[in-house]
Amino acid sequence: MSLTHPAVAVVTGAASGLGAGIAAALTERGWRVAGLDLRPSPSVDLGLEVDVTDAAAVDACVARVEEELGPVDALVTAAGIYEMLPVEDVDDARWERMLTVNLSGTANACAAVVGRMAGRSRGSIVTISSDLGVGGSEGDVHYAASKGAIVGFTRALAADVGPAGVAVNSVAPGAADTPLLEESSPWRAEEFLSTLPVRRLVRPDEIAAAVLFLLEAGTALQGQVVSPNAGATI
Repeated sequence: MSLTHPAVAVVTGAASGLGAGIAAALTERGWRVAGLDLRPSPSVDLGLEVDVTDAAAVDACVARVEEELGPVDALVTAAGIYEMLPVEDVDDARWERMLTVNLSGTANACAAVVGRMAGRSRGSIVTISSDLGVGGSEGDVHYAASKGAIVGFTRALAADVGPAGVAVNSVAPGAADTPLLEESSPWRAEEFLSTLPVRRLVRPDEIAAAVLFLLEAGTALQGQVVSPNAGATI
């Protein structure tokens, strides 16, 4: 993305895990980064504490980012939750929470920036979906549903705002080596790791590299899904 001023990025979920890794990679590349999270975001230019499920609060945060750092050129929606449960244990409350945080949180952040980006005829959005949202997996029905919906949302949004000069794409990571996966997770078991060509989980810096590629690729890439998954799906 060609810019004539310091590039500004908003990263949701920047306090830990993938979000923190992505924010760090952007900072290293020279971006000015605002982190939006329930908790304080480390090593960002502006950290704002907000619940991404609160659309009005997210919009207010983006307005503050533009006042303090400048026009938002990029958004990465890394805020999310994960839970692995048998389908029979997914009650209404768990289903609603998963969809609200992962899908509505993504939509709220996108809604807060997309009008501003379209008005300037530039901008790039990268949503964080999941390889499970593409391929599914046993015990991940509500998580896979939320992430699969993000893929559809991303593609539809790209069709809507691409003509205005805004790129919208998604990174769908495979199992990643972050605190989101407990040590007892089956994704950390040797039985799973041995099925991967690289025999290990994806690192946050590798996912960040995919995000940076999409953010800086311009508008030729629209509605695409890049899956850094260590070869889990080939």
